[in-house]
Amino acid sequence: MTLFYVSPPLTRKWSVLCCFLLATGLLNAEGKTPAASTHYAVSEKPSAEITISGRITDATTNEALAGCNVVLKGTQKGTTSDANGDYRIVVPDGNAVLVFGFIGFVSQEIPVGGKSTINVSLKATANELSQVVVIGYGSASQKDMTGAVKSIKSTDFNRGIINSPEQLLQGKVAGVNVTSASGEPGGTQNITVRGPGGVRTGSTPLFVLDGIALDNSSTGGATNPLNFLNPQDIESIDVLKDASATAIYGSRGANGVVLITTKKGKAGSSTFTISSSLGISTIARALPVFSADEYRTQVPAVGGVLEDFKGSTDWQKEVMRTAYTQNHNISFGGGANKLTYYGSFGLQSQEGILKNSKLDRYTGRLNLSQKFLDDRLSLDVNLNATYTLNKRPPTESLIGGAISTNPTIPAYDTDGTPFKYQAGTNPLITLALQKDITTINRTIANFSPSFKITKDLVYKLNLGVDNSSGVRDLEQLPNTVPLIDGRLESIYTTNRNLLVENYFTYTLAKQDHNLTALLGHSYQKIFVQERRSSINKFPISPIDPIYNPGLGQELTLTNNRPTGFATENELQSFFSRVSYNYKEKYLMTATVRADGSSKFGANNKYGVFPSLSVGWRLSEEAFLKSGPFTDLKLRAGWGQTGNQEIPSKITQALFTSQVSATASYPLAATGSYPAGTSYTRLANPDIQWEVSSQTDLGLDFALFKGALSGSVDYFRKVSSNILLEVIPSDPVQPAGTFWTNVPNMAITNQGVEVDLNYRYASLSGFRFDVGGNITFIQNEVKNSPYTVIPSGNASGSGLTSATINGYVNGQPIGTFFLKEFIGLDDKGISQFRDVDGDGIITDKDRVAVGSALPTKQFNIHSTVAYKGFDLTVNFNGVSGNKIYDNTANANFYKLRLSKGLNTTPEALQYPNESINNSAPVSSRYLKTGSFFRLNNVSLGYNLNPKIIGMSKWITGVRLSATGQNLFVITKYDGYDPEVNTTDRNVNGISSYGIDYLSYPKARTFVLGLNLTF
Repeated sequence: MTLFYVSPPLTRKWSVLCCFLLATGLLNAEGKTPAASTHYAVSEKPSAEITISGRITDATTNEALAGCNVVLKGTQKGTTSDANGDYRIVVPDGNAVLVFGFIGFVSQEIPVGGKSTINVSLKATANELSQVVVIGYGSASQKDMTGAVKSIKSTDFNRGIINSPEQLLQGKVAGVNVTSASGEPGGTQNITVRGPGGVRTGSTPLFVLDGIALDNSSTGGATNPLNFLNPQDIESIDVLKDASATAIYGSRGANGVVLITTKKGKAGSSTFTISSSLGISTIARALPVFSADEYRTQVPAVGGVLEDFKGSTDWQKEVMRTAYTQNHNISFGGGANKLTYYGSFGLQSQEGILKNSKLDRYTGRLNLSQKFLDDRLSLDVNLNATYTLNKRPPTESLIGGAISTNPTIPAYDTDGTPFKYQAGTNPLITLALQKDITTINRTIANFSPSFKITKDLVYKLNLGVDNSSGVRDLEQLPNTVPLIDGRLESIYTTNRNLLVENYFTYTLAKQDHNLTALLGHSYQKIFVQERRSSINKFPISPIDPIYNPGLGQELTLTNNRPTGFATENELQSFFSRVSYNYKEKYLMTATVRADGSSKFGANNKYGVFPSLSVGWRLSEEAFLKSGPFTDLKLRAGWGQTGNQEIPSKITQALFTSQVSATASYPLAATGSYPAGTSYTRLANPDIQWEVSSQTDLGLDFALFKGALSGSVDYFRKVSSNILLEVIPSDPVQPAGTFWTNVPNMAITNQGVEVDLNYRYASLSGFRFDVGGNITFIQNEVKNSPYTVIPSGNASGSGLTSATINGYVNGQPIGTFFLKEFIGLDDKGISQFRDVDGDGIITDKDRVAVGSALPTKQFNIHSTVAYKGFDLTVNFNGVSGNKIYDNTANANFYKLRLSKGLNTTPEALQYPNESINNSAPVSSRYLKTGSFFRLNNVSLGYNLNPKIIGMSKWITGVRLSATGQNLFVITKYDGYDPEVNTTDRNVNGISSYGIDYLSYPKARTFVLGLNLTF
């Protein structure tokens, strides 16, 4: 006999269930499952489980807390609140206790009792002062910081199509200038922290990913070496700006340090997130070249001979397109008390607005943290793998053809193929024949165990490996009209970066005294190798030479000699830091790092970089306790950092052997050389570190319980011992140039940064945040022994190698040193100011006419949120800088129009200009670079899963729409004022503010969907 115990309220439900089981055969007439081999009585009692739901909010602002942990006490079972602060969890009975915890808030334990709804308001442990900031080899709370450090969390990042970490930061940090130098997918992002300070040493800050100092000197030909990192994996970015903060990184901290921390799992909760987005991009603004009808009118009007092909073609539209971007990510995370994990897989496929332009990126990440031995031993493992495929069209020739080709020429012939004509090349043919394809594999891993020797002393090992390999294929396909033989050049690059660090951290907290001491050692070895090969004369065939280079017919070494290089650099460092505070009021941090680099000669291999900073929290003093200040802190710091970003082997002797006359090698250690060996460079063991000394005075403040907060900083950074390649004055030196430290020369950056934020939240759920920052900065080159150190060259017919800007004594870096255009004479020929009065215009008449560096940088950001909706807006801009429009200089003047090449109306700005007037490099094409841009707008809605009946599986649904580069206010009439053609440099000296046939910027709209399970 089968017994069913059924409680009265559930009689009908269980009766139906039993009938269903009998009907389907899952229970037989005896109450057994068909597979059962023993007789038993089925006794079903009602479950005592209770479903608890509710909302978690900030007790101060009533704002929903998303991602808050809700854990059943005594177990590992838990959940997290969704974007609306709502949660749902099943507990075994009414005796259960729930623990609510969130970073920065006081945890609460609440007995369930007989309740099914529990709403919780968590109180902040303090306020933003308790925010944890990563400072290098450790972390600290914001209130204890004595250096100039800014932390940006993932919730504050810029949104939209993001390829690299710099874009997440743009406009968020005072003193940090991020320039999107190109609109190309994955294009270069120029970033400076408190201005550039070197000549040949570059100005890019040091990037540190989860404790690994990255080397981006060569990563297989990537347009931006930081494109390997999936932005959705980043938890926070901390920018160390002054020397007191960056000195812990010694030789590589002169240009600032950017610390990137990726996401980690959280104990007591498990999450699974799927996010997808679709972006649509179009050119933000085209150059206003003449249309076909305007061209037909203007060419005869200037005295040219019109060749009319009866067509009407907008060549910019022909070489450009509406581009689509897909971004798909899956992430998962969670863990228990001893083990936490985070993993992700990402795919981004971004088309560029120029045809044949595309960047595909595939990323995978796994972060693990495990504790052993009663939590005394902790083990962190981070692994990131990325594959990128970058396809690039011939940008300069493509843009050059699109803006100058006769618009009456039809784009296509009657058979649908690109139109062919004898006078030139159809840009669409150029597009079809030239390819630039780069594939890169990059893997970064670090293994970081730490052991508590005592409760106050911790030892940590950081073992990191960063390997990348890349292949770049530059291909020109063979063709008949125009006649091209075809060529394939392949570049193979390998970069291996090994890091081993050991350090001890000691903490002491005794009554009013708090001390943290750090002592460590670091060793890093970087190996870079590049090999090049090429082959010419391919037959016209459907087989792509990339996949069968053996089809090439010219195998001689004259035009196809294999080349390459390999370098290995080592860096050994000893570092120490002591932080002390007394009564949470008086703060001090002292740092010293000694770095030794294989790049320097035997006499100056090591450099020592100290720093000291102090702070006084006035808000903790009795006389300010009752005032409006939640926080008021004065900071002062001084420190030195170094720069070693110079070519390898320059301190070693160099010789050339007649056996291989085209190859040069460092001097062999054995002293045995082939016959016919001669020196081409003598050894220079005295080269030493370039050093930046920086002073910072700062004030941090927060009023009205933190509603209004901000900071003001004055900084002065002086770079000395400038490393430069110069022409020797010593007749014994056989080299044409050699490297040295220029005596007394210095580069100074000084200015003021202001950062201000206001936050308001009402009990109704309305939230309003607004903030911004402005930086006033002045740069100056001092005591240079050279009239000008060229740094930027012009390009274009008749302009090649003409100097545009450089390092001029008494002027900022990137100063434009040009002949000053003063108008036209009565014959319509350009006139220039005769500075020296000798009646002849020569290079001696060039003058400083402005700098490419902005003197003001300003940014505004705001968020408005109400219930499930939020709107975020970001503006950014600069002023005080100039741009040299090399594009206009090479293309938009009357002579070109008279010869049948298209131009813009700029070519006709001087009606009396002669068609015989050339356009040499001069201030005529120097333009204002100031701009104000609506950089980013994002509208989001957090949908309650209950509305769509999926709350059982889904904890969060977010819909978003984002616009990027929606408008820009500027007087500049090129594609975009935020531009820098980086390959205009002279002998490796960085150029600034030159625009030559740059990849146009896009205006983009992105629709996104995020699901959290």
